[in-house]
Parts: sequence; structure tokens; C-alpha cells
Amino acid sequence: MATYKESMGTAVRNIAGNSGVVQGQLWYNSTENEYQYRQQVKSNAWSSQNRMNTHREGLSGCGTQPAALGFGGGTSPGAIQDVNELWNGSSWTEVNDLNQAKTFAGAAGTSTAALSFGGRNPGGTRIALNELWDGTNWAETADLNTARGQLGGIGISTAALAFAGENPGAAVLAIAESWNGSSWTEVGDLNVARNSIAGAGTTTAGLAFGGTTPPGTGATESWNGSSWTNVADLNTKRFGLGGAGTSTDGLAYGGNPGPGVGTGDTEIWNGSIWTESTNLAFGRATLAGSGNTTAGLAFGGVSSTTFNGLTEAWNADVSIGAWSTNNNMNDNNGLRAGAGNTSDCVIFGGAQSSSPFAAVTVAEVWNGTSWFEANNDINTARSELGGSGTQTAALAFGGNTRTGGSPSSAPSDKNELWNGFTWTETGDMNTGRRGLGGVGTQTSSIAFGGNDPSAKSGKAETWNGSSWSEQNDMNSARSQISVGGAGANATSALAIAGNSGSIKGETELWNGSSWTVKNDCNNIRVNSGSNGTATAALIFGGEPGPVFTVSLTEEWNGTNWSEIGDMNQARQQLSGQGTTTAGLASGGSSNTPNLHSETWDGTGLFDRTVTTTSD
Repeated sequence: MATYKESMGTAVRNIAGNSGVVQGQLWYNSTENEYQYRQQVKSNAWSSQNRMNTHREGLSGCGTQPAALGFGGGTSPGAIQDVNELWNGSSWTEVNDLNQAKTFAGAAGTSTAALSFGGRNPGGTRIALNELWDGTNWAETADLNTARGQLGGIGISTAALAFAGENPGAAVLAIAESWNGSSWTEVGDLNVARNSIAGAGTTTAGLAFGGTTPPGTGATESWNGSSWTNVADLNTKRFGLGGAGTSTDGLAYGGNPGPGVGTGDTEIWNGSIWTESTNLAFGRATLAGSGNTTAGLAFGGVSSTTFNGLTEAWNADVSIGAWSTNNNMNDNNGLRAGAGNTSDCVIFGGAQSSSPFAAVTVAEVWNGTSWFEANNDINTARSELGGSGTQTAALAFGGNTRTGGSPSSAPSDKNELWNGFTWTETGDMNTGRRGLGGVGTQTSSIAFGGNDPSAKSGKAETWNGSSWSEQNDMNSARSQISVGGAGANATSALAIAGNSGSIKGETELWNGSSWTVKNDCNNIRVNSGSNGTATAALIFGGEPGPVFTVSLTEEWNGTNWSEIGDMNQARQQLSGQGTTTAGLASGGSSNTPNLHSETWDGTGLFDRTVTTTSD
């Protein structure tokens, strides 16, 4: 057997700790007295993309992740569409419409050569109509033998398979038909008659899964070109789901597991069994999709009663970061603000963990290893405040000076400077607010959103080192914005999530003069933590609903949000500092305030112990 040196070209090194260790390296950690190996953490992920121009459910789709086609569907019950949109990998463009408006039709092919067959027309009639897309126009061609809606389809424009469905003569159908480029021929029926089904593969090696018989089913059948065979069921029974991939490597996502419920459940088929994987960010049913298990796309659908144009991209085996637990903080106050990074930061203010939940002045410092009380606390006790700067040059502004009771006490306009030793009061804000966001440095910051004395606010103010100046308002007035937001200074910032009357995932970009609406977070929330810049940010934790905290983490790449590794402790009202590669989440509340502190490593590198000294 070859030695490690013969295989890798270098001997196992003796290193105190892990300094200089690279991905794939085995070494002896003399500090821990252990052999360790550094590996890359990978996972599957959905990421939000630009939405379709026409929001709809019951549409059909085909193609790949970078080049897809979405057509037909309904924008509301009874409002059936002929709209056709082309996806180029980053945005949707309307192209020539179908000849016949339809919904719940079957589809096969690519973005330049596609089929649309069957479905329901605006009058609700099940049709057999088949249309061929040549990359520019749709042309009617030979119809199906059996008119039906809510059917499945797989294959390409010259070799496709249509299966299952429903029509007035039968609530569920098992009929399958094969297309040879010029006509349809009936072939072997499915074993389980159903509608609202999904599929993957080709006319010689296919897969049909899910649907309703009714009720919803997880039944899966494989097709060998002449007959269907029952194989292992989906883990989650559902109908109106999306599908992609091949007969041995398939993807199932979304759908409806019960009346009026859209799920984000995603499962991968390996040719033998289904395995649960990372869920869609937005649970929905009657959606469409394209691609495969490596790179897929899900678009459209309905979430409860909301018809949407949501688009999410699926990518397999992407490198992801991870959270690790630190030493606890000293004071379990919630609704705090902070400034600094993962190795050096200061956290200040907040509210008591028990009645009367009064605002506090407490300040703590993190040195990269442990927390200790700062030399001096802030001068004005307040919670829900904003913060910016570094551990030795910070700014604390706004907040809530409540002494107890309801959090709707008078918002504060106070502003204080921290020099690493003491806090000094300086120029007040123009408008006192609580639950606001803020980013920047001690000499160049921006504060935005929050609750002013009368209502939720969209106000923005910039700090130049001596005074605050009012700027253009945000597009959406809101409070409980992600603590800290993200950004470098007064000319570049990101406002994330919050409450504008209802909990949202809204994202807005500040360019120094105006705010621009960008793609929403995948998950709605208030009182979350965040860090980073306007083009590379993280949002983590928060509260999507009353008495419900989450550990969800999402990454912003300047265009879209993607779900990545969750925190170890679900919580809201936490503070965030750092970057997308090295972040800090501190404090917060999991229904009651806590002392938790976690560090984010965005490289996704993990040191695994290979043997122990007891082996």
C-alpha cells in the first residue's frame, strides 16, 4: 500500500493548531494531539432569482437552468393565459405567445424547441391541442389522442411522452402517449391513474411521480420505453409538484401535500429511493421547472391563494459556510446594537430580559475569544438602536428609551461616539426612531427606517462625523429592520427585511442618493441579524411570526439571496457584525433573551479529527 507521502507528494506535517492548513490536507495537530483533516463542506441549495413578468400558476416549463421557457398558466382562477416567457439565466423576457391560452398543459423540450400539449382552455374545456415552438413562434401540430388537463410530460420536441391527467370522462387517467415528431401513439398505461403529476427523463427511460388519485400520492413509476414499473414512493405525498432530471437522477420539488398548502419539500431520486434535500425557499404548488439535479430552475406557482412569478435556481454540491458556537456573552439583554468584526467588536444597549423590560446602558467587548464588560457603558439607556463603526471607533444612534411596559415608548434621537474607552454624546438625529437599521463608520454612516413617534418610517439620514442630514426616503417605510443592515459607509448600504405593516423580506439598495428595490429575501422576518456590504451580505435569525424564531441564514451576492448553513441557535433580536466570510452573531432572544454567540466561517472549510489519542 502506498504511503501518504507517496500518494500526496508530501509527508504528514506536525503543526501546532491549524495555521496554514489548506483544503484536503492531513496533519498532526500537536496542540490537540490529534490527526486532523481539512475538508470542504458542501450542500445543495436553492437561490432566489428575478421573478417572471406575469405571475401565474398551472403554467408549463422546459429547458435548462440557464435557458428555460415558461408558458400558459392562470393569473387568477378563470384568467387563463397564452403568455410565453424566455429565461436567459438572469431574467425573463416575454416572447411570442401560444396560439391557444391554456393551463395545466404538458410540456417537453428546450427553450428553442418545445412542445405544449393538452391542458384546459379559458372555457375550462380539456383539450388535445399540441403546439410546437421553434425558438421564435408556436405552430399547431398533431393533437393528442385523448384530450386532458393536469397531465405530465417528458422528453424533447421530437420524442416526448404524455401521461396521466384528467377530463370530464375520468377524474384521473393512466393513459400514456408517445410522440415521434409527427404523431401521438398510445403506449402502456401507468399502474396508478392520477392527475397533477410530475416527471423526468426521456421516452425510453422515464420517471413519473406524485399527483393525486385523490388524495395526494407519492407513487413513483419508472418507464423503460414500453411499460411502467412501480418503484419507491416519494417521502412526501403531494400533487401539483415540479420535476426535473432523468430516470436515475431525478428531482422533485414543491407541490401540495394537503388542501390549500404549498410545500417547499425537495427530494432527490438516485434510481432506487428518494432522499429529502434542501427545500425551496418559498413553498408553492402548480409550479413549473427545468434543468436537472445538478442545476435546476423552479418558477411560478401558487402559495396559499397568492399567484406568483417566483423563480429559484437549484445548484448541487455548492460550497457552504458554517456557524460555530463561541463563549457566551455576560449580559442576556435583547435588542442590542454593535460595531466591529469577528475578532474585535463592541455590543451596546438593549432591554432587560425580564419585566419591566427596561432599556439598559450595558456595553460588552469581544476580543475574538471571549466577552468582557466594556470600560464604560453608553450614557443613555436604550434598546432597538442602530450602530456602526469599529470596536474602537463606534457610533450608537436612535433607539427606544422605554423604562418598561409596551415597546412603543418614545423613540430616541440620541447619538453617541465611542473611542474604545468612553462614550460621548454628540449631534442628535433629526428624527428619533426605534427599530432602525444603520451601517458605516464613525465618520460616514447612514441610518434608515424604524418607528418614529407616530408611525413606521422610511426616513434615511447620513452622518458625516459631526451632524446628521436627511436623505431620500426608502421605498418601503418599515421597522424592525435587520439589525445593522449591510454596507460600508454613507454612500453604500443595504436595508433588509422588517415590518411595513406585515412582515416582509424586502431588500433595498442605497447608492448615496436614492434607494432601489432589489430581490426579496427567501424568508420573511423581523429583528434578524445581518452583516457584510451592499454587494455581499448575510442575514441570519429573526422572527417570521409571533413567538417563532428561526436559525435560517441567507447570503446576498449583489443580485439574489441564497439559503446557506443555519445558525446553531434559533433566535431573534440579535446583533450581527463582520462579512460573508467571517461573521459574528451575538445575543438575541429565543422567546427569552439569551447569551449565545456564534462565529460564521464562510469558507466552508471544516477540520475533522481522523483519530483520537484514545484510539
